[in-house]
Parts: sequence; structure tokens; C-alpha cells
Amino acid sequence: MAMIQPGLARMGRLLRHTALPWRAVHVAGTNGKGSVCAYVSAMLHAAKIKTGRFTSPHLIDRWDCITIEEEVIDEPTFRQTEKIVEDRDSSGGIGASEFEILAATAFTLFAQEKVDVAVIEVGLGGRQDATNIIEQPLVTVLTKIGKDHRSLLGNTIEEIASHKAGIMKHGVPCVLDATNSINVLQVVEATARETGAGPLHWIPSSDHEEEACLQSLFNEEDWEQHQQINISLAYCAAKVVLQQRGPTTPSSLLIDGARRARWPGRLQSLDLAVLTGRKDTVLLDGAHNAQSAEVLGLCVNKKLRTENHPVTWVIALSLGKDLPELLSFLCHSADNIVATEFSPVDGMPWVSPIDSDTILETARLLGVTGLLLNARRNVLGALQTAAGIAAGGPVVICGSLYLISDVLRLIRDRK
Repeated sequence: MAMIQPGLARMGRLLRHTALPWRAVHVAGTNGKGSVCAYVSAMLHAAKIKTGRFTSPHLIDRWDCITIEEEVIDEPTFRQTEKIVEDRDSSGGIGASEFEILAATAFTLFAQEKVDVAVIEVGLGGRQDATNIIEQPLVTVLTKIGKDHRSLLGNTIEEIASHKAGIMKHGVPCVLDATNSINVLQVVEATARETGAGPLHWIPSSDHEEEACLQSLFNEEDWEQHQQINISLAYCAAKVVLQQRGPTTPSSLLIDGARRARWPGRLQSLDLAVLTGRKDTVLLDGAHNAQSAEVLGLCVNKKLRTENHPVTWVIALSLGKDLPELLSFLCHSADNIVATEFSPVDGMPWVSPIDSDTILETARLLGVTGLLLNARRNVLGALQTAAGIAAGGPVVICGSLYLISDVLRLIRDRK
């Protein structure tokens, strides 16, 4: 199998003889798209729509990126269907990538399980992503767009936005995060004109009834602004789907669905006592690019940082990330850093971590003067070291969703 290969031809060949009767909610963006998928899926499930969801990367096990009715597909069913797709790839000499095999497996499972609506997260970009084989989704969603994966999507925000907006289709409504930069919004509007996509639904919305309904949810917890935007995007997308399917669904039902949605590894408060003996919770977040690191840094400053205790960071990143930019958004000069490297990622052999020595050397160059410790590939050791040196101060684990996977896997296996 090949690694990252943009283009739709191989996906088309993999699914040539597979009927896909389900309709889709297709979600692209740089940050927030997984969260939006989780909320849309939970809302549609609450509205009694049989719903599937495909997100990437997986969290702990390779098959947990596929859910049916809010439940992860069971391993035997996943492997059986994956084998069918792999055999099709092999016998046809298609040369599909690992992600294409996974996406085709998810799409086939949704057909087998007779889901009505599948919520699909774009893997990379949009226009040439394997998931864009979907021809006529019910609605597309564009979340916050920033500079990431520049080697594949382009160096300018306009180039990247053009790739993301490539999921827009003629006559298909699009829900858009209007807090994006004006450059991004102009690209999206131009794409809508070129493709005949629309109408465009701008979030935050000027619909006061909708805003009041969501505000009741936001008032229950101290949601960050980006979380409110993501829930609002999901709510609007779910409403668009339901409007196309018949009688009006009470907004309260969708809000209840949002309350029940779970999306680990995003501003997640986590108990590490089973691994470290630490009594206080830590913050777990998959921030892995400049945009998400800036949001995380502001959240930590607002909610966790105190004058008495520096923040202790446990950090691992993927190769290719802008390490100085990320660290500058996160770390203050007196903070502690425990650098580590995540383990090999199942089904994604092209993903590698930045050397932990490089993380610490970059932190020194940025003027971080707290404890800078190297756990190398020992993620458990990194957690235990961080718990020890934090001395009751805040601990934040971030930098990569693959590090988040390692941490959650350690907890699961210990329990």
C-alpha cells in the first residue's frame, strides 16, 4: 500500500461495485472538524436518524474512527470488511493508500449497517481527499482554516482554503465558520459562486432564536469560544439535514444530543492517578498546529496558570510541525517541559515524531528556563516525571493526537 496519495481515482475503483445509499454530512477544515463531526452525529442520533461517523486519526484502536449509532464498530466486523476492501485493492492492482483502504472500509460498513446519514471528516485538505468521492452530500461544513500541511496544500492561507472548499458541491448547503480570516471567507465565497454551492450558512448566526437555544447550552458550562463555534456549526448542519428529511425536529432534542456528545482529547480534564498517583486532574488536548496551540495557550492562561506554580507541559509533536511557533504560543519562560515521542501509529507508517532532543533545544532557544527533561519514547515515564515535578501545579499534555492516543491507551490497559 502507498502512503499519502491525493486523488479520487483509487477510491472510485475500490468502491466501484459498492452501492452507497446513505447520505452524508461532509466536514473539512484545519481545526475543530472532528469535534463538529462528534456533535453532528450525536444530534442526529438524538433525532432518531440512524447515523454513522468516520473521523481520523483513530484514538486508541484503528477501528474506533468508525461509529454506528454512537458506538464504535466492533473489531471482528471491522476486520472482516477491511479484508474485503484489501482483497479488492490487491486483486485490482489499485495501489490504494492506508487511508483510502480505511475510508472505503468505513463507507462499505455504513452501507452494510444501513445507516441513513454518515458524518464524514475529511482526512487531508478536501478537493483531492479520498472522502470527496461523495458526490451529493446533504450539507458540507467548513470549520476554522489555518496553515497546516503546507507541503501538500500550499504555503498561503488562500491555497489551503481552496483545497478545503473543494468539498463544496452544486446546490448543496454549506455551513461556514465566519470567524475565519477575510482571505479564507473570500475564497469560500468565490468557490460557492464557481460551483453553484449554497446557500451559505454563516456561524455565528444572526438567527436570534437559534442563538437563544444554543445559549442555554453554553450557560451550563464554561465553554471556550471555539467550542461554542464548533457546537453552533454542528447544530446548524444538523438542522439543515433534518429540514431536508421531513417534519421539524424540536431544537431541545438536538441540544440534548450535544450534551451527550463525547470527544476525548480536546480540552479534556483527565485523572492520571492510576498511572502516576497524582491526585489533581491534568489537561489533555490534541493541539498540534499554530492555530490550535494559540487557543490552548489562551485557555491555560485563563483557567490553569497561577503566580505560584509554573505549568508543566508534556509535549510530543509530529515531524513537519512548526515547533518554535507552537511552543511560543504555549510556554512561558518559567514553565517546565517534559519532552517525549509517541509510539508508532497503527496503519499510518508515514507518521513520525519530532526528536525529543529537538523539542528541548527549541524551548531553550525560546528562553524557557524551567525544568527541561527528556523522556524520549517513554510516554509513561514522561507522565510520571511531569506529575512529580509539577508539585500540585497544572500539568498539560499536548502537541499531537498520537500522544493523546498513547496516554488514553495507557490508562485503558492499566485499568
